[in-house]
Amino acid sequence: MNLLLGFGLLLTCLGTITAGAAAVQLPGAKSDGSVLLPNQWSLRPAGKQIAVGDFPVNIAVHPSGKYAIVLNAGFGPHEVVAMALPSGRIVSRAAIDQAFYGLAFYDSGARLVVSGGDDEVLHTFSFQDGLFGDHRKIELRPVKERGVVGGIAVDPQGQRAYVTEVFGMSVVAVDLANGKPLWRLPLTPGAQAIPVNEVKLSDDPDLAAAEKRAAARKEQVPDDAPWPYSCVLDVAHNRLYVSLWGRAEIAVIDLASQTITARWPTQEHPNEMLLTRDGKRLFVANANRNTVTVLDTDAARASETLLAALHPDDAPGATPNSLALSPDEHTLFVANAGANCVAVFDVEVPGRSSSLGLIPTGWYPTSVRVTPTGGTLLVANGKGLISKANRNGPQPGRDTPETVREYIGGLLQGTVGLLKLPEKREGLTEKLGPWTAATLRCSPPLTSYPATAKRGRENPIPARPGNPSPIKYVIYIIKENRTYDQMLGDMPEGNGDAQLCLFPENITPNHHQLAREFVLLDNFYVDGEVSADGHEWSTGAYATDFVEKLWPLAYGHNSRSKIPYPSEGSFPVAHPANGYLWDRAKQAGVSYRSYGEFIANGATTNDPCRTKVPALEGHFDPWFRSFDMDYPDAQRADRFISELHRFEREGDMPRLQIVRLPNDHTYGTSVGKLTPRALVADNDLALGRVVEAVSHSKFWSQTAIFVLEDDAQNGSDHVDAHRSIAYVVSPYVKRRAHDSTMYSTCSMLRTMELILGLKPMSQFDETAQPMFSVFQGKPDLRPFKSLPIHVDLQEKNATNAWGADLSAQMDFKKEDAADDLQLNRVVWHSIKGPDVPMPAPVRAIFVRGGKGDDDDD
Repeated sequence: MNLLLGFGLLLTCLGTITAGAAAVQLPGAKSDGSVLLPNQWSLRPAGKQIAVGDFPVNIAVHPSGKYAIVLNAGFGPHEVVAMALPSGRIVSRAAIDQAFYGLAFYDSGARLVVSGGDDEVLHTFSFQDGLFGDHRKIELRPVKERGVVGGIAVDPQGQRAYVTEVFGMSVVAVDLANGKPLWRLPLTPGAQAIPVNEVKLSDDPDLAAAEKRAAARKEQVPDDAPWPYSCVLDVAHNRLYVSLWGRAEIAVIDLASQTITARWPTQEHPNEMLLTRDGKRLFVANANRNTVTVLDTDAARASETLLAALHPDDAPGATPNSLALSPDEHTLFVANAGANCVAVFDVEVPGRSSSLGLIPTGWYPTSVRVTPTGGTLLVANGKGLISKANRNGPQPGRDTPETVREYIGGLLQGTVGLLKLPEKREGLTEKLGPWTAATLRCSPPLTSYPATAKRGRENPIPARPGNPSPIKYVIYIIKENRTYDQMLGDMPEGNGDAQLCLFPENITPNHHQLAREFVLLDNFYVDGEVSADGHEWSTGAYATDFVEKLWPLAYGHNSRSKIPYPSEGSFPVAHPANGYLWDRAKQAGVSYRSYGEFIANGATTNDPCRTKVPALEGHFDPWFRSFDMDYPDAQRADRFISELHRFEREGDMPRLQIVRLPNDHTYGTSVGKLTPRALVADNDLALGRVVEAVSHSKFWSQTAIFVLEDDAQNGSDHVDAHRSIAYVVSPYVKRRAHDSTMYSTCSMLRTMELILGLKPMSQFDETAQPMFSVFQGKPDLRPFKSLPIHVDLQEKNATNAWGADLSAQMDFKKEDAADDLQLNRVVWHSIKGPDVPMPAPVRAIFVRGGKGDDDDD
């Protein structure tokens, strides 16, 4: 059965629900054949879709054109998959312990070489008639060191391979015949591989977790580290070109002298490259911009820049990350991971390229290739077409085999799209007309918003940044990990499932009261899936290709702790092109302050916190503690409220304040630690007290408070795994209302930007539907009164608590370090009891277009 057909049948029941007389849009398949994503984008992939596995990142087409090799390098098992062409039939698979991007045929297609990731090896295979054989490993450095094998280029004779080491900040030349490295070249003066933080962890799991978090903070990486991604061999000039992911440039290596002779500027996040056969033009995809740089290799300069985005003025987010040329080298194909499409260019005449159109793809295309005859276009869709219900999720008394585990990171099963291309340019141009129209229909409109969010003339949210608003101050509260059904599933007013509600009103009275007194939002979706991308989306409206491609490795393939937590300020290479919300505030002259977000804790509660993000220097509270499960949210609330009172005495406060309240993450049932319900109740009371304090302050009449979870991975939801709780609280917010408009993290960010007069950060907040329908023109100044908690906030897990043995093995001092399946299971039974089965959530399709430690909030 065609994959799209099955996918549509599965989701038809999730397309809409009815609230009164109005139809409410839910993620899923639509009657026109498209799939609506929770961020208001859609999918309409062209061609036949073949399921291949977990996060395909690269494709290599056999010189004969009869086969394609797909490299899967996601959260789940890594492997190479042989696909017959043009049918798409899967012929064989070969498992690899670790991988990352690198993939190439050599010896006229008789052999294949593959990245071994943080195993620090190259894998080589023989390849004949679609079958892998003669598996060998070539060691590039001792496995205890940190290099992490990236892109691979092989000379025409098949004798020598050139390999990037992403964390080793170097290039290695390898003799493929004898399996020996020949030389290693650092890519910056004095550059060295980032050392692995080797820390002897305590036997006590909670102490060990704290030590591990401290080790993560000690990562020492220069801000200008090169982060080499791919390499391309230029035989004509005896050069090797290396894309420097972190430096917006290409390193030019003279192979005779083994020295860097030039650095050619590109734009941010140069990744995959493509060289014409004559060696005269080098195409470079720039993921953090929407561009492809075309370099004249003779003149040693850029000859033109191609804009691959859907619209000329789009903010960053298209994420160009793969390139392919037609056999005659007249047509360039560019995979836009974030925009879910392939951009097509006429590049026949150097320096006079032009756009031909767009081809709609599946979700997050990571690789594009053309067969040697030019008859078939292949596109690897990293996240495929659909998430699914995790029927093999955590259940008491049953250990689910790893091969069928249904953790959210492993639900993103990729596909390869096969699209027949017309033989002549005229035929391609004719096809591109409807394909382009279909692609554009997948993007929300830039200049008008859906009818579900029409803005009335009295609405306090400006239609455009810079227009006046009666709201002056924004307080943005970021919490951790909960779905809608987990927290509010017991509210009959909303679209909830009470059976999935772990933290009902007796545990979370303030969450429930806020939803009742202001607006109940039951169709809100977070844009991230784990903390690594969730905090990036929550503050930057985007997760870069660096974050998207590394977090599955950090979460699923990190037994040696070589792949650090990639986000929240740890590495400048992770930063979006337009920065974060505070960067936009700084540019606009809007005062801002962070309480715990992108902040590293002091060694103890008596030591000040710090930030690695330059824009937050002098704009954060050093005494507000960030993620630390042993530190009560009540104390965080105390600190924020004390600062609020100080601002009242001084007469003004920052217009943008970002506040982290993380303890709803919970500790599981670790013996001697607070129970899940005690931690969630602590979080509930802290939230209620913060809102109460603001609503009784002198700033209330000009304030809006926005609240969300950074991700929703630690729980079940009957609509979608990304559906989460969200709140907007203000005198200008409707009272006792229920709004089922589809909103997302970026909708909330867009609304805040409009209030504060900030420019969008990415194409996702640029096109997101603002939360107009939540607001009213006439203010209601009644304050909020927080409700008391009737849960023992000091309740500790006993030695016989359900799941205590599992919790003892989990790491809770860093977000997402705990195993999600086990934590869900522990929290469920600690609340519901050991004999109550845990229902599985229904997960609809979701896009994360364009967030070390084993972190996963």
